[in-house]
Amino acid sequence: MRLFVAVDLSEAARQAMAAAQKRIAGALAGRQTALKWVKPEHMHLTLVFLGRVEEARRRAVVDTIGRDVDAAPFDMVFAGVGAFPPHGEPRVLWTGVTQGAADLVALHHELGQRAAALGIALEDRSFHPHLTLGRWRESRRQDRERALAAGGRDPIARVRVQRAMLYESRLSPSGPTYTALAHANLTR
Repeated sequence: MRLFVAVDLSEAARQAMAAAQKRIAGALAGRQTALKWVKPEHMHLTLVFLGRVEEARRRAVVDTIGRDVDAAPFDMVFAGVGAFPPHGEPRVLWTGVTQGAADLVALHHELGQRAAALGIALEDRSFHPHLTLGRWRESRRQDRERALAAGGRDPIARVRVQRAMLYESRLSPSGPTYTALAHANLTR
């Protein structure tokens, strides 16, 4: 099974993200078909990608990730847009976190340590809290400039973070399906 830990968005935040996507699509004037937008119902902020985990380890992962976290709930604010990679032809369009980033990094660290203690190998790269808005099927350098200009720097959405969710992801040609397996409440 393919697993990840994420923070969910509220319905209001999903609607705000969809509005931002629409604004950016309009600025791309005819190039928006080169972007495959993340559907609002699939939007989440990934904290830890666990990858493929054997079914036999399911119970241990659910129990370990699902324990409460000794941290206070906090607000995260999404604002502005960026693109990966930072130079050349962009592949991923994202919005960043301007408030709550340090709390997300701490939560990522805690849940990543829990997964590592189970022997799950994690990605070895820095965690930068962001939410993917879309992925380019094909892109040009100027697509980055247009998308970034249309995204602006103003806040897009605010979300109260009270828990992290463990999800199983199933990929299909019609898109991903996410099944919640556990949640870790922030309890301080």
